[in-house]
Amino acid sequence: MTSQSQPILVHLRELRRRVTYATISVALSTLVAFAFHEQILTVLSQPAQGFVEIPNGRPVYTDLTELIGIAAKASLLVGLFLSLPLVLYQAIMFVAPGLTPRERRYLYTLLPVSLLAFIAGATFGHQVLFPPMVTFLLTFRNDVATPLIRIGSYTNLMIALLFWMGIIFEMPVVTFFLAKIGVVSPEFLARNRRFALVLAFILGAIITPTFDPINQTLVAGPIIVLYEAGIWLAKLATRGRPRTTRLELESKSK
Repeated sequence: MTSQSQPILVHLRELRRRVTYATISVALSTLVAFAFHEQILTVLSQPAQGFVEIPNGRPVYTDLTELIGIAAKASLLVGLFLSLPLVLYQAIMFVAPGLTPRERRYLYTLLPVSLLAFIAGATFGHQVLFPPMVTFLLTFRNDVATPLIRIGSYTNLMIALLFWMGIIFEMPVVTFFLAKIGVVSPEFLARNRRFALVLAFILGAIITPTFDPINQTLVAGPIIVLYEAGIWLAKLATRGRPRTTRLELESKSK
């Protein structure tokens, strides 16, 4: 065995150890979440409750294994979220040797902030975005057809939207970190504001399952606001030091 292969094996062993810890935490969290799968499905079904078109005000299932399958999937995703702090910690500890002490300090500080941002995004999606979206979908030409909502398709849609809204609300945190380590600058973000505006409405059209501009604007609006908040946080991160980014330095050196 060569001396060059030994560091690779050390890294592979470390990676295996970190992945094992993360997997165990996800498995245990999923088992705990499955014990409360009824409450989880009830919370996800809240935006659709109150419509007389849905039998008993609840979704239905048509396949024998659909309900238990979607309960397991929802429990897995909740388990992933519950174990996310430990999973992110294992990931940070694996890459930490390649980071500077300053970058590691920023990562440790922003870890709880990023979790709170994800929760805020998911809460915004569930409480603000989903109710009018579900209202539109369930009342669109209901004189032509009566909706019988399958719990599998409904829960998959809700989980996907919750996930993407949580990711979107991470934008200011990521922007602050990238500005703090010198990857981006507030001037760079401000120059590309018009592209962010277009991208916000493209993401709004992709994330929302409806084609009406109101629901798409409900998604695009927070993206634009969060982008502007990212510019402000980037200014705060770069206060008192030159604002030349690594990307700009690399482009000048070529």
